[in-house]
Amino acid sequence: MDSKLQIISGKYKGRRLIVPKNARPTQNMARIALFNMLESGIINNLTENLVVWDVFAGSGVLGMECLSRYSSVRVIFTDVATESVKTIRDNLSKLDIASMAQVVQTDAVSAAKQYAPVSNLVFVDAPYSVADLGRAVVKQLGQLAQIGTVVVWEQEKNNSVEADLEIWDVLRDKVYGRARFMILQKK
Repeated sequence: MDSKLQIISGKYKGRRLIVPKNARPTQNMARIALFNMLESGIINNLTENLVVWDVFAGSGVLGMECLSRYSSVRVIFTDVATESVKTIRDNLSKLDIASMAQVVQTDAVSAAKQYAPVSNLVFVDAPYSVADLGRAVVKQLGQLAQIGTVVVWEQEKNNSVEADLEIWDVLRDKVYGRARFMILQKK
């Protein structure tokens, strides 16, 4: 599918990505703002041995942005949809970075036990139509993630909920268009 979705920074800046049908990738301008927030002091403590889990990966754009920007990073992409998994693999192949990533077809709730404890940056961007699924994953992350883990939780602004402040510090909370980005850190 022809797409305007592209890597916005780093060594693969400007490279276009394939988008699976029915996906809602985080748009270029919102990603610029998101990574500006992350790089304004949040991600600095994580860049050594950075393990990123792109939970509802879709096209894989958030994890691939990390692969483009950070040198010692490992990215785990998960998605339940066959088309998304194929698209992620195609995008990784197109960028010649498949060896730097792991792509797993699985549902997010099942994957949390395996990937939450080993990840220190997690992108949770559930389809807006199943917002409860994103909430369930963030709840699991609260139980399974290591202290200091950073979670970027994208929700639809008109259907969003607050984070559990007993578990999470809210580092940033911003709205871009219809998306609300909460950047959380596990206490």
